[in-house]
Amino acid sequence: MQQQRTKIFIIFSSLALVLVLAIQVNWIFKTAQIKEELFNEKANIILARTTEDLKADPETYNNIKNGGGNHEIHKIDSLFKYYMKFYKFYIDYSFEVIQQGDSQQIFLSYQNEIGADQYFKPTEPACYKNSLEKVANTNGMELKLIFPDKKEFILQEMSTMFFASIVLILIVVFLFWHTVLSLFKEKAISEHTADFLNNMTHEFKTPITNISLAGKLIIKENANQNEDKVQHYSEIILEENEKLRLQVEQVLSMTAFERGETPMQKNALDFHALILEALRGIQIQIENKQGQLNLNLEAGKFTINGDKIHLINAVRNLLDNAIKYSNNTPNILIQTSNIDSNLVISIADNGIGIDKKYHDKVFNKFFRVPTGDIHNVKGFGLGLAYVKKIIELHDGKISLSSNLNSGTVFTIQLPYA
Repeated sequence: MQQQRTKIFIIFSSLALVLVLAIQVNWIFKTAQIKEELFNEKANIILARTTEDLKADPETYNNIKNGGGNHEIHKIDSLFKYYMKFYKFYIDYSFEVIQQGDSQQIFLSYQNEIGADQYFKPTEPACYKNSLEKVANTNGMELKLIFPDKKEFILQEMSTMFFASIVLILIVVFLFWHTVLSLFKEKAISEHTADFLNNMTHEFKTPITNISLAGKLIIKENANQNEDKVQHYSEIILEENEKLRLQVEQVLSMTAFERGETPMQKNALDFHALILEALRGIQIQIENKQGQLNLNLEAGKFTINGDKIHLINAVRNLLDNAIKYSNNTPNILIQTSNIDSNLVISIADNGIGIDKKYHDKVFNKFFRVPTGDIHNVKGFGLGLAYVKKIIELHDGKISLSSNLNSGTVFTIQLPYA
C-alpha cells in the first residue's frame, strides 16, 4: 500500500512539474510576442512623428524629389535620432525615401552605425513604411525605416527574464529530482532501520539470556559448592559480556563516523604482525569447525601508518565473515604483496559467495545479502561498512571478487608508511 502511494505521488508530481514547465515556456513565448508588439508600436510612432515633421517642411520634400543631398539626409536622420531618444529606443537603423509602386526608385538612402556586412544579413530586416503624401501637394513617395537587428534587440531586451526563467526551470527540475531521490533514500533507510532493529533485538537477546541463565546457575552451584561449574558459568558470563561490548562498540563506532568523529591514533605498524594478532581469537573458531587457514605473507614492504585497534577490528571482521558464511569447513587464505607504493592484502574463503548484483551494496550500512531467514547469520549489517570506512580513513581502498557458491576474495590496498 505504501509503495503504491509512493508511485501515485511521483506520477502526480511529475505531471504537475510538466504542467508548470509548459506554462513557463508558454509565458516566455507570450512575453516575446508582447515585446515584439511594443517594438512595432514604438517604431510606427517614431516613423509617424518623423513623417509629420517632414510634411511640415515642403522645402525638404522638394529637395528630396530633385535628388536630395546631405542636408536632407541629415534632416531626416536628426528627426529619427530625436524621437528614438525621446522614446528610449536604442537600436541601429537605416532609412530610405522611395517611389511607391512596382518599380521603386530610391531618392535617399542612409544607414546609421551599420556596416554593409551587418546590413545585408541572411535574415529579413524589419521594415516600417509611411507615405509622404500631402507634402507639397504631391504623393507617390514614402519613407521607409529599417531595423536589421530587430530579433537580436528583442532577445537582448528579454535576456535577463529569459535566463532567469531558464535558471528557475533548472532549479525546479533539480529540486524535484532531488526530492524523488531523497524519497527513495528515506524509504531504503526506513527498511534498513527496521531490519537493523530486528537484528539488534535478536543479537542482544541471546547474550543477555545466557548471562542471566549463567548467573542463576552460579547462585545454584554456589549453594552446592561446585567450583568447577561456577568457574565454567563465570567464563560464559565474561564471554557473552564481551560479545555485547563488541556489538555495542561497533554500533557506536559507526555512529561516531557518521558524526565525523573519527579519533585515529596512527603509528608505524608491521601489518604482518597485525594480521597474526588479529588471528588469535579467530583461529580457535576455525579449529572448532575443523577448518584450514593458510598464510602467504610475501610482501617485501609491510610497514604502514595506521591505527592498530581499528585495523585489527577490520581484519577480524573480514575473517569473521569468512567463517560465518562458510557452509562446510572453512578454508581461508591470507596473502600479502606489493603493487607500486601500496601494500596489498587479500583474504579469500570458500564460502557461499555473493551474487554480483549485490557487490555494490554490501559495503552500505545496514545492508545484508538476502538469505531467506534474517537471523540465520548473526550481525547488524555494519561489519563491511565499518571495514570500508576504516580502510578509507587510512587512504586505502577495498574491493571484492565473488560469485554465488564459489567463495569471496576481499582485497585491501594501503599505502606504505
